[in-house]
Amino acid sequence: MLVLVTGGMGFIGSHVVTALTEAGQEVRVLDALSPTAHGAGAPPPPPLPGVEVVRADVRDRAAVVAALRGVDAVCHQAAMVGLGKDFADAPEYVSSNDLGTAVLLAAMGQERVPGLVLAGSMVVYGEGRYDCARHGTVRPGPRRVTDLDAGRFEPPCPHCGEPLSPGQVAEDAPLDPRNVYATTKLAQEHLAAAWARATHGTAVSLRYHNVYGPRMPRDTPYAGVASLFRSALERGEAPRVFEDGGQRRDFVNVRDVADANVAALGALGSRIEPGTLRAYNVGSGTPHTIGEAAGALAEAFGGPPPVVTGEYRLGDVRHVTASSQRIRDELGWSARIGFADGMAEFAHAPMRAPITPITPAAPSERTASAEPTAPVTPAGRTAVSR
Repeated sequence: MLVLVTGGMGFIGSHVVTALTEAGQEVRVLDALSPTAHGAGAPPPPPLPGVEVVRADVRDRAAVVAALRGVDAVCHQAAMVGLGKDFADAPEYVSSNDLGTAVLLAAMGQERVPGLVLAGSMVVYGEGRYDCARHGTVRPGPRRVTDLDAGRFEPPCPHCGEPLSPGQVAEDAPLDPRNVYATTKLAQEHLAAAWARATHGTAVSLRYHNVYGPRMPRDTPYAGVASLFRSALERGEAPRVFEDGGQRRDFVNVRDVADANVAALGALGSRIEPGTLRAYNVGSGTPHTIGEAAGALAEAFGGPPPVVTGEYRLGDVRHVTASSQRIRDELGWSARIGFADGMAEFAHAPMRAPITPITPAAPSERTASAEPTAPVTPAGRTAVSR
C-alpha cells in the first residue's frame, strides 16, 4: 500500500512515516516545511531513505493532485497547531486547517483515493467529563473571568454550584470546541465525514491527546505544553505552570501515536464501514496534571523546579483526559510507553531548532495539544515555587 503522509516532515508526521515504513508500507510525504514547525534554516533531510518528499502546501490543489497519484490512503497530519497568540490568527488557522483539508479531500475524490486517517484532537470536546454527586454527569460551561481572577479554577456544577469530579471522556461525549484551533479541528472532522459519505470512502479521526516526545519543535508559541517546559529548561529557566498546576491531561508518547496511525490504516478496508467517519481517542489512559509533567521533566533534566504562576489563558479548559477503550477494543491499539519513562526520555531527547521568525505560515505538522499563549495575570496574584 502506498500512503501519502501530509505534514510528514514534522513532529508527529515524521514518526508516522517511520512507523509505516517499518510496517512494510510505501510512503510519500507532502509537506510545506513551514517555519513555524521547521525553523527558518535549511530544510530537514528526507525522513527515511526511499521516501519521496513533495514540498508543497496542502492548499495547492495541483500539487496535491500530483502527490495523490497512485496513493491508496492518506494520513493527514498537516495543520496549523496550538492556540496561537491571539484571535488575529483565526484566518490563518481556518485557511491552513479547514481550507487545506477541503482541498485535500476534493483531490482525493478526483483521484479516487478511498481511505483517510485524520489527525484529530481532544480539543473538540472542550471540557472533559465531569460528575456531580447530585446531578450525575454534567457539562460545565466556559469558566468565568471573575472566578479565574480569584484563583477558582475548577468549574462548578452548572446546576448546584458544587464541586465536580473529573473523569475520562469517551468519543460519544458532546463536542464543544472553545477556541479557534478547536473549532477548525472539529470542522476537519465534519469535512472528512462529508467526503466519506459523498465518495463512499472510509475515514478515521484519531483524537490525539497531549502528544510529546523526540523532535518536538522548541521555542515557539505554537508548540505543545511539554515543549514549552522543555524549552525553558534548555534555557536554564524554570518551567512556568499556569493556574495552580492541577489541570489534568493525558500525555501520550509520539511513538505510540504513530503506531495508532498504523493500526487505523490497517482497519480502513476491513473494520471501518465505508461511507463513514469513525473517531478514536488516542491517549495513554493514565491522567497526569500539568504540574506533574513539568515536575517530571525538570527532575529528569536536572533543571530548576517549576514555578506555578496563577496565570491563566482564556479559551483553555481545566480537565480533559481520554478513555481509549474504543481503540483498544476495535483496533487492538494501546499505549506502550509509560509517563515516567517517556518524560525521562523526552527530557534529553533531540528537539527541532528554534523557530524564527515566529509568524503563522503554511500548514505543516501537528504537535501536542498546546495551551493558549497569551497569559492573563489575575490582579494581586503572584508566582509561587512548586
